[in-house]
Amino acid sequence: MLQIKDVTITHRKDLKDLIRDCSFSLRPGDKAVLIGEEGNGKSTLLKWIYDPSLIEDYADVTGSRILTGEKLGYLAQELPPGNRDQTVYDYFTKDLSFFDHSPGELADLARRTGLDLDVYYREQLMKTLSGGEKVKVQLLKVLLEDPTVLLLDEPSNDLDLETLDMLERLIRNFQGIVLFISHDEVLIENTANVVIHLEQVYQKRECRLQVARMSYPDYVRMRQDLFVRQEELAANDLRQKKIRDEKYRRIYEKVEHAQAVITRQDPPGGRLLKKKMHAVKAMGARFAKEDEQMTDRPIREEAIDFSFGELASPIPSGKTVLDYQLDALCVPGSDRLLSKEIRLVVRGPEKVGIIGKNGAGKTTLLRLIAEALLQREDISAIYMPQQYEDQLDPEKTPVDYLVSGTDLRKVRITDPHASADQRRQLAEAQKENGPTEKMWRTHVETYLAALRFTRDEMSHPIRALSGGQKAKLFLLKMTLSPANVLILDEPTRNFSPLSGPVIRNMLASFPGAIISISHDRKYLTEVCDTLYHLDDTGLHLDVFSRLQ
Repeated sequence: MLQIKDVTITHRKDLKDLIRDCSFSLRPGDKAVLIGEEGNGKSTLLKWIYDPSLIEDYADVTGSRILTGEKLGYLAQELPPGNRDQTVYDYFTKDLSFFDHSPGELADLARRTGLDLDVYYREQLMKTLSGGEKVKVQLLKVLLEDPTVLLLDEPSNDLDLETLDMLERLIRNFQGIVLFISHDEVLIENTANVVIHLEQVYQKRECRLQVARMSYPDYVRMRQDLFVRQEELAANDLRQKKIRDEKYRRIYEKVEHAQAVITRQDPPGGRLLKKKMHAVKAMGARFAKEDEQMTDRPIREEAIDFSFGELASPIPSGKTVLDYQLDALCVPGSDRLLSKEIRLVVRGPEKVGIIGKNGAGKTTLLRLIAEALLQREDISAIYMPQQYEDQLDPEKTPVDYLVSGTDLRKVRITDPHASADQRRQLAEAQKENGPTEKMWRTHVETYLAALRFTRDEMSHPIRALSGGQKAKLFLLKMTLSPANVLILDEPTRNFSPLSGPVIRNMLASFPGAIISISHDRKYLTEVCDTLYHLDDTGLHLDVFSRLQ
């Protein structure tokens, strides 16, 4: 059994509780998913359960974890820096337990993770593996340790569709405990039988925990039903309170008026009114106590508020956004052929999704497409890479990142909640050179607040943010730009299951073109209207039936 008792995790920099009074227990057969919005401490909790020293440089913890004969295996969200320059062979064999397994056992474990037996002996550097290959190799390394508890931080990131099926089977069939974080709603729906929901409400000042032993779809329905029921009870209590308070006000004012007009020639009447006022005040005190028992209006952590503003130059339906041809797609820096005779044509506000096996070259192809589109002057393109660090300065704050490099002459601030006169004045102030830097900075802070960034998080360096918060920055950069072509490499990979529907709806309604890579089955079916499959023979028009 794995037991977590009264755990509170406090961020050392701003003394903010990420998790407070967290308690739950898991037993063999439990497949528990940790859910919550970005930055709620899910990865921090998972790291602490595995090894408390992993978070001691930035967080303080009280509480305890109890392991009754369990052996923990941990899959990190990112490949640790110390492993990036190792060969795959060295990565496996640095742990002597590798040699305790027979060739048959090694082959069986490789097969279970969708890899060939020769994976153990590759001289390829770990950092040169595709995103999906890195995940599979790390997962295989964890299984070689024969754990009884699997702690998986985003195991579905970057996995191709076939490997996602493998991961689902592995989680379902694992005999011990599985505690995992994932933003893949289909994976969660198909595997989890316990939901552990970490929430931060009241502008992230209060932490809450909900543990439900049920499937994720059942939990979502239960949560919504409870919310609606509590909202109805609270509204009814409020209505009854208003009726009662109005009656009480009339009685109070009547007695108070009688006391004011009674003459001194009627002492008995004055004494009677005094007693009556005492009874009325006692009634008011009783009502105040009853009010403490009223049903509270339900408070829950809402999904992020995200939408695209007006595009500077919408794309006409007949415009050719991309007509890209490539004779040979090779591994960067080598002659190893990945694919050949590639052609991709995108017209108007088309939403294109590219799928394919891990290592097929999807990210390499998208980078080449981005290079071509970013140089064009007839469109405004923006690129969201798979590895955020490629374009993020880790020492900048979120506000500085969004403000810096903005050509203020090309942006305009609007306020849909302002009056017509206020909107006219705002437009006039920006007529010549756009908003001032101060106006733009305030505008950016308002958007970050809508994405649930606190004031402290806005001033944190980007390196201190979670993967989901970094993804928010990229998408916000897009919404604040005049981009009408989005080039997205795994755009939903770091968003919580609660935010996922918001992001998909936003991208599906985007009036420009989208060229993307994704293994998110809900994204591919809800956002993309054209799907292509990349393999060693080229880029082929696909059908959505493979996603069902």
